[in-house]
Amino acid sequence: MKKHFPPDEMRKDLDNLLAKINALEVSAPDDYQKGIVKVLRVLVEGQIHSINEFEHLKKAIDLVTLQLFDTQNKINS
Repeated sequence: MKKHFPPDEMRKDLDNLLAKINALEVSAPDDYQKGIVKVLRVLVEGQIHSINEFEHLKKAIDLVTLQLFDTQNKINS
């Protein structure tokens, strides 16, 4: 089974990939290759956005869990 990488490491790898995609766009000789580069950029940016949104969801779940425990403690007191 594959190991899950930390979000910071995945974000760093995707940023490096985005830099390579930007370099490809500069050196692309025709519109077809420039179009492919644009598609790749959208995919990588989407992955970066997904990682960021997942981090927000984890924080929201943590806050809801803390609120649930706080409410249970108040009820049991």
